[in-house]
Amino acid sequence: MDNQALTERLNIVIVGHVDHGKSTVVGRLLADTDSLPQGKLQQIQEMCRRNSKPFEYAFLLDALKDERSQGITIDAARIFFKTAKRYYIIIDAPGHIEFLRNMVTGASHAEAALLVIDAEEGIQENSRRHGYLLSLLGIRQLVVLVNKMDLVGYSKETFDKITTEYGKFLEQTGLTGTFIPISGMQGDNIAARSDKMPWYTGKTVLETLDSFVKEPAPLHKPFRMPVQDVYKFTASGDKRRIVAGTVESGNVRVGDELVFYPSGKSSIVKTLEQFNAQVPQQFEAGTAAAITLETQIYIARGQIAAKVGQPAPQVSSRLQVSLFWMGKKPLVKNKEYILKIGTARQPMVVEEILSTIDAAEMATGQSNEQVKYHNVADCILRTARAIAFDPADVIEGTGRFVIVDDYEIRGGGIVRKTLTDAQENLRNYVMRRNQKWALSEISRDQRQQSYRQRPSLVIITGRPNTGKKTLARAVEQTLFSEGRFVFFMGIANVLYGVDADIKKPGTDQPHRPEHLRRLGEVANLMLESGLILVVTAIGLTQEDLRIIQNTVDSDLIEVIWLGDEPTDIETSLVLSRGETAETNAHKVHSFLKQKGILI
Repeated sequence: MDNQALTERLNIVIVGHVDHGKSTVVGRLLADTDSLPQGKLQQIQEMCRRNSKPFEYAFLLDALKDERSQGITIDAARIFFKTAKRYYIIIDAPGHIEFLRNMVTGASHAEAALLVIDAEEGIQENSRRHGYLLSLLGIRQLVVLVNKMDLVGYSKETFDKITTEYGKFLEQTGLTGTFIPISGMQGDNIAARSDKMPWYTGKTVLETLDSFVKEPAPLHKPFRMPVQDVYKFTASGDKRRIVAGTVESGNVRVGDELVFYPSGKSSIVKTLEQFNAQVPQQFEAGTAAAITLETQIYIARGQIAAKVGQPAPQVSSRLQVSLFWMGKKPLVKNKEYILKIGTARQPMVVEEILSTIDAAEMATGQSNEQVKYHNVADCILRTARAIAFDPADVIEGTGRFVIVDDYEIRGGGIVRKTLTDAQENLRNYVMRRNQKWALSEISRDQRQQSYRQRPSLVIITGRPNTGKKTLARAVEQTLFSEGRFVFFMGIANVLYGVDADIKKPGTDQPHRPEHLRRLGEVANLMLESGLILVVTAIGLTQEDLRIIQNTVDSDLIEVIWLGDEPTDIETSLVLSRGETAETNAHKVHSFLKQKGILI
């Protein structure tokens, strides 16, 4: 077949225990399909001859000097080859135990998998771990390559033993696999059937790869586009705000009405945008997309765009998940980690560990207090703020996540289902408000440019009698003197006005969530007018802050803690009560300028 006619591409991940021959198998595939650059094979052979080193097909992949010296593959790499049927992209995921964490990224884009087991060494811990992780990532097309058959005399008995044992293990994970006896070094059953194993009558590796089914793009599923960023252009009077992201499922066209979750804000697609290329009629699953909207609503990175009239993504701060832990220190309850799902990034804690499994032994753990290195667990996670997502069995792309600890990925997994949280009713209320919101003809951007400031809610909180109101008034005076549009609002302004119907003697505490919700609603109105609103509140807690964040765009909130006592609330700035109000007000001014709130 003319290679120009090939259009289909299939992503395959190759995994296996260290030294079980993954690189040799891939090198052989490249050589036997004539997919190497011109002269590459001869170059490596000549290098081996000059260094008096036996030639190995693995050297075709080990392009990095440190990989050759260590003899192990230390990073995921993409390798391209072709058959008469289609192009293949092989994602070479690390097998060495120290680099297993990279496999989450390596395998997450694969539609099928090759898992290599050394016939002489047999099934190892990583053989099982990799199998379990492939199952967790939803990869269902699997071929198990029993490699180095030449080292066991092409023994059918050895092959059958591995097939039986590993086949039973796969059943426990919900996977099934095709087993092929091969020798990567000798080329047996890679591209051509081996006459050294007449007892094997199945397909070769290449025939099996060509029998894999290319998964269709999820065009039939509801539209999902996690927002990567929003770009603004000011040159030559260009007022476009371009919302950019990658379409995970479905498609989007001009005229489609979109809702952005978790905020619930909606607008209609005005244009599709393409840089230096012809604009398509639609953006569909798997493509990078850029759109503009009819109305200028505020959208932040991490939100998910969905279509009106289609099933919506889930929104919650509590998720039940299955995860694979790769941190040397155990995953523990109540410690703060970072959850990354789609383009959203949120602090989170493990609320509950429902069950743990040793992925190598498939043994259920006894302790539900921690998840150990290389174990699998079903857990309940709680994020600092509500996020949008889908269960992985509904839409895969918005149902996978990774967990970051100390700036490194330590775990990954899939969302199983949504759990209710304390803010669910409030979120639903705010989403209805946002969907019904009557927008002014004057956009937020126009006010921002005219006022030379970004609207912001500055909350000054701390213990009682720390001088919060004095500081708030000093901040207001400092900003007003500079010509800023600013207003100080004490909590009493809300309690004895908007909250008059529920403000009764001795009943403040039970109504505190509603007081905070109404405070947030008043703040939201004032922020829409472009103001910087300064508010004081006594002893604000993290739960109090969540209520306000559900009512006001959290990116517009700055929390300032006044006092020398420690606090666990998320703060933007901490000030000492030992300084004068004027000194602290100037510190707040400098902070607002640094943040770009004062333009």
